[in-house]
Amino acid sequence: MSTPSPTPPVKKVAAPVVRSPSSTGATSASAPAHVHRAPVLSLAGKAGEQLALPVVFSSPVRADLVLRAVRSAQANRRQPYGPSRKAGMRHSVEWSGKGHGVARTPRLMSGSRGAQSPNTVGGRPAHPPRPDAIWERKMNVKERRRALAAALAATREARYVLERGHELPTHAHLPFIFENALEDIESAARAREVLEASGLWADVERARSGIHTRAGKGKLRGRVRRHPRSFLLVVSAPGKARGFRNFPGVDVIPLDSLGTEHLAPGGVPGRLTLFTPIALEKLQTRLAGAQAPSLPASPSVPAAASTSTAPKGGRP
Repeated sequence: MSTPSPTPPVKKVAAPVVRSPSSTGATSASAPAHVHRAPVLSLAGKAGEQLALPVVFSSPVRADLVLRAVRSAQANRRQPYGPSRKAGMRHSVEWSGKGHGVARTPRLMSGSRGAQSPNTVGGRPAHPPRPDAIWERKMNVKERRRALAAALAATREARYVLERGHELPTHAHLPFIFENALEDIESAARAREVLEASGLWADVERARSGIHTRAGKGKLRGRVRRHPRSFLLVVSAPGKARGFRNFPGVDVIPLDSLGTEHLAPGGVPGRLTLFTPIALEKLQTRLAGAQAPSLPASPSVPAAASTSTAPKGGRP
């Protein structure tokens, strides 16, 4: 009697997966972000056409990166200081040695007055500041760009602007965009008329009333008063909008000089900012080749990088 032959195993064939266009390999980083719009205001404060903001205004607000960028800028412009290496050492002194029942302080050869020691009048400092100290704080280029993008995005959020203490008109649409004729204003009287018509003069008055005497020894070092910051006016080129320069707390900055510290004084994002359409066009051109994807909430290592054991430089 012959035994039956074993049945060959059946191979399972996976059904083809049909993917929709949204589930293809294209990442969300390559897809265009949501574009926000803001009305263009006339010099009389009337809202006109809607202007599409650059994509950088849709970036996530990273307050930690903004604070790091501002502190880095403040540290990098700090000047080194310290005493001369010979300070307090320009004396002819002698020491009588031990066993004489007097202090071991060096004393002048012409008398008995102590000198040169840190515990004497005119002596060297004990622990002076070092002129060779490194105050610089480095920051990655991409992080600095993301910080600028975050500071720009915060100017569009009313929550951040109000947290800084700015006075906003009712139903304000941020950021404020005025027509290009704003850059041609040369007199402070005309500039005040424009601000009063748009409801922004109240923020200038807030900055004026907030000027106060500084506490501490800064008064003795040329920093007598503290001035609150009002709005920031970003223009297309230097020498524009000269009528706004002398208002308390107001800064007029050309776009080429715009930095994170202008948009977030003290490292706090959300400064009230005014733009013109031509300045936004130059901003789009400036950031055209420097757009970076949004920084993830937690650092992650790509799969290819985590499995590769080759060192940097491409060598096996």
